[in-house]
Order: sequence, then structure tokens, then C-alpha cells
Amino acid sequence: MSAAAPPIVWTVAGSDCGGGAGLQADLRAFDAFGVHGCSVVAAVTAQNSVGVERVDAVSADLLDAQLAALAVDMPPAAIKTGLLGSTENLRVLAAWIDRLRERNPSLAVVVDPVLRSSTGASFANEELLQAYREELLPRATLVTPNRAEAAALLGVEPLRDRADVEQAARALREAGCGAVTITGGDAGSDCSEDYASTAHASGWLTLPRVATSNNHGTGCVFAASAASAIARGFVPMEAVILAKMATTEALRHGYAAGAGAGPVRPHNGFALRHENLPALSIPGPESVPAFSPLASPELGLYAVVDSAAWVRRVLAAGVRTVQLRIKDPSHPALRGEVRESVAVAREAGAQLFINDHWRVAIEEGAYGVHLGQEDLAQADLAAISRAGLRLGISTHCYWEVCRAWALKPSYIACGPIHPTQAKAMPWIPQGNGNLAYWCALLPLPVVAIAGMDESRAAQAAQCGASGVAVISAITAAPSSEAAMAQLQRAIGRPAGADRITPPALPRPTLSQA
Repeated sequence: MSAAAPPIVWTVAGSDCGGGAGLQADLRAFDAFGVHGCSVVAAVTAQNSVGVERVDAVSADLLDAQLAALAVDMPPAAIKTGLLGSTENLRVLAAWIDRLRERNPSLAVVVDPVLRSSTGASFANEELLQAYREELLPRATLVTPNRAEAAALLGVEPLRDRADVEQAARALREAGCGAVTITGGDAGSDCSEDYASTAHASGWLTLPRVATSNNHGTGCVFAASAASAIARGFVPMEAVILAKMATTEALRHGYAAGAGAGPVRPHNGFALRHENLPALSIPGPESVPAFSPLASPELGLYAVVDSAAWVRRVLAAGVRTVQLRIKDPSHPALRGEVRESVAVAREAGAQLFINDHWRVAIEEGAYGVHLGQEDLAQADLAAISRAGLRLGISTHCYWEVCRAWALKPSYIACGPIHPTQAKAMPWIPQGNGNLAYWCALLPLPVVAIAGMDESRAAQAAQCGASGVAVISAITAAPSSEAAMAQLQRAIGRPAGADRITPPALPRPTLSQA
């Protein structure tokens, strides 16, 4: 049986005879994502590692012929643009985007507005800039300028600070771009900070800057990586996170070639290194004190219940990780339920987490708090940390993991692993492959949640989950005590059980539709 054909991604860009940037860099990035790359030459450059000596745009007729040939036999899931060379070429490409979208309305277009080389050579005049604004940006699924390019596209003064960058991203989206990432490679700070603005999430993606002078082609690799991720089904916010991870790893593998900056080298192991996982900002304080680690990082069966009586019952059955989840903030006996649960959990030596109600948890001396993503901006995270409470955070996708990762919580919950009736969610169930991926990537305890039964709990343990969160499989079981005993045995990881191997890339967690 033959393997499934990989997605096809076109790059329409300039050829770098030095091999560092342009089409050559794009194709290396495509390989790292396992997509099939097609290269459409829009311009030919004479350059090396120290400078660009000549740029010749191909004729509009030749560009059109290349696009036509590919359209007949190898239609793309995504197109990445780079150096286009001329206004005429941009217009030919724009027309082809419209034709291709008549057949495939979901065709993604990632625009890397290459307006100037890293060595200073200009690639765009005012006429070409205006064509970008009027004809290409409104067709872009994602645009990935650096700060200087964003300012040039908008015709504004240089972007000086974060507020300028955020305003520029808003302006570019108002100009018709579906999503925007303004990269920070040209910002000159100790950290690599990119600002992403998309339909699903926005914020600053931050990583320590890789100390290397071999950084030629980073913008090309970032945009080509994002196009590849979108072609593989990821929404733009997840795609730019993957692009940042891929570019960071490519910088780690950069090498010298010539007297100037050497090229970066994309590497297909990029998505399994937690050092490449960026932090995503949340509204609120710039920094939060570190959260204490779990006393028992092997959480085992993690019972989620809605009353102190249930807390007593699961503790009596030997469960030692419990979450008290009372969703009604006006519950008349909320404080009493929390107080009683804290007392019985402390007596049993159990780890008790209070869902949402962090103020009451602090005041009643709870062991920990569990927060959903919607609660992170409202909760006083610094107060939770200062009080010594452990913190668990729910996540459903890449950007929520990055937001949680920024806070370095005590554990991260990933879900929904399987379909669940507990709450309505837009997320695609992640399955055991994604669970194994998160367990391999994150250097924190990972809790699997949603749709768990005995066999699925055993599989979650084989994926590497430190805990398996269960609601209805306990509370709705004919015999809750029997169910808890069976679940605990399933999670016990018998010696010799095969570990589920994580994929190199997870599956998308939200439909692009």
C-alpha cells in the first residue's frame, strides 16, 4: 500500500545562487515539514554571503508559463511568496491566485514581502509597494513582514516599540490580510519576539535568541514553514508557532558558507524540542513568580468531582489527585465545600485542586488551583504563586500550550483526547498520537483529559501521561468504587508495556473551515 501523497506547496520567489535564501531556503523548509515543494522562479539574483550584486526579474510571460504548468498537474494547498521582482509579476501571481481559488477556495497564500536583502539591497520601488497593498495583501491568508517591511508596506515611520508593532499588525489586517505575524529578527533584542494577530488568537511569541551569525534565510524559512503547516491543516496561529519553532531549530543548525552570514538549515526534529517552544503572552503582569512543582508528579487517576462528599468518596477509594469543580460561582455553599474538601484531602495526603475559584482556594489554604484558558487573564496569577499554590492549566491547541508554557505551571492538561459530552468544544479530539507528542515535548507533568474509560486510560499512560482526568467514568458508573479500582489498575503501567511513540508533528486541533 503506497503512502499518502504529501500536500503540495508552491514557492514563488527569487533564486539565490549562493544557496542561502529564496527558493533554495524555501525548499529546505518544505522538506522539514514533509510537504512537496514546487519552485516558481520570479527573479534571478547574483549574490553571495556578503552582498547582492544583481537582481533580474523573469518576464511576466515566463512566470505565467511556470504557474500554468503547475496548475494543470500539481495544484497547491498553499502558496508562499518571496522576492517577486516586478509589479507585472505580482499581478500575474494575483490573477493565478484568483483562478486557483475558483477550484479550491481554501487555497492558502503566505506572503513574505521581501523588500530588501539582509545585506541592504533594495528589491522594491514605490510602484511595487503599492501593488502589494492593493493586490496581494488583500489575498493573503498570512503575511510575515519584519518590522522594517511592515512599516514600508504601511508607509509609516519605523516601528519603535511593542505598541507600534501591535498597531501595525492591526493596520495590516484592516488592509485585508487574514492574519499577520511581524517578526522580530531585525529588532536587535536579546529575545526573539514576534507579534502574531490572527482570527483565533493574538500575542507576542518569545524565545531566547539563538547566538549565531549564521542567520541567512531566516525570513524565508519562517514563511515557508508557516505555509507548510497551513497546507498540513493547521490554522494560521498554530502555523506561525510551528514556523517559529522550525526557524529556531534552523538557526541552531546554521553553518558558515562564505565570508558573510551563513545559511540556516531546517531540521525535521524541530517540533520535539521543548527549547523551541515559544511563550505566548497573556494580558496582565509582565512576569509571574514560578509555581511550585507537584509533590507527587505521577498524578495517576485524577478524579474531577463537584462536591466535598464526592471528594471524600474518591479519597476513600485510594485516589490521591482530585479536582473540586463547582462551576456555579454563586453556589451558596461554595466556601464550605472548598473548606471541607481541603481538610479531608490534607488528612489523606492527597493533591486537591480547586477549579476556577482561586480566591477561595488561597483563603482556605488549598493545595492547588486549576484554571481554564479564559481564566488566565482574570486571575491574579502572582497572588496564586505567592500563596504557594500549585497551578494546573487546561490546553486544547498549540497556542494555548504556549500560553500555559509562558507561566511554567505545575502541570498542563491536554485535551480533548477523545470525544466528550462534558462540555461543547470546537476542538478536534487529539487522540493518542497528539497526547504522546505533548508528553514527549513538555518537561512538565501532562494530564490527559476527556472521553476516558478503562482502555483509554491505559493508552494514556502508555503515551506518557502523568495523570488521567476522569469525570463521568467515575460519577456516572453503576459502581463508582469498582470503576475507580479498574481505572487505577489500567493507569498502573505494567512493566514492559509498549510506550506509544510520539509523531514528529502533532495533528491539527482546530478545523480551518
